[in-house]
Parts: sequence; structure tokens; C-alpha cells
Amino acid sequence: MKLRQDLVLRKVGDDYIMVDPSQGMVDLSKVHTLNKTAAWLWEQLVGKEISVEHIAELLFERYDVSQEKAVEDAESLMQEFEKAGLLEA
Repeated sequence: MKLRQDLVLRKVGDDYIMVDPSQGMVDLSKVHTLNKTAAWLWEQLVGKEISVEHIAELLFERYDVSQEKAVEDAESLMQEFEKAGLLEA
């Protein structure tokens, strides 16, 4: 599974948003915001095959969290990305 290649991460002020540059008019009901950690992860994962294990490894290496917490957060993030339609097969 990969992140959708047609989306672009943009920083607007203190916020990170996902933009679909192919849209003629931006549909604000489909704007996705990411926190700083999720935006950092997005940048690390673009163009790569991703998994809960890979995300957990990145979280564990960058932040002061236990392996269990990293896996829990990675599972939550994958679910949110999937629910929001940000992943592709």
C-alpha cells in the first residue's frame, strides 16, 4: 500500500493540508489536515510501500516513545489515512 501520489502536502501558517492539484475548484469538504507528526511521516513515506511496522519504526526512531506506543500510533494513523482515502493499492 502507498500514499496517494496525486496529493500534495502544503504548509499553510501552522497547519499542514493535503491538496489535490488536479481539482479545478477546491472542494473544502475534502480538505485533509495533518498535525506536524503526521505531516513529517507523510514526507518520509511518499513513494514508498508503507506498513504499520514501517511507520512504527519511524516513530520509534524519531520520538521518545515505546515500541508498543509507536505501533499503536502507527495503527491509528494507517486507519485514519485509509478512512480519509489517502492510500492507494
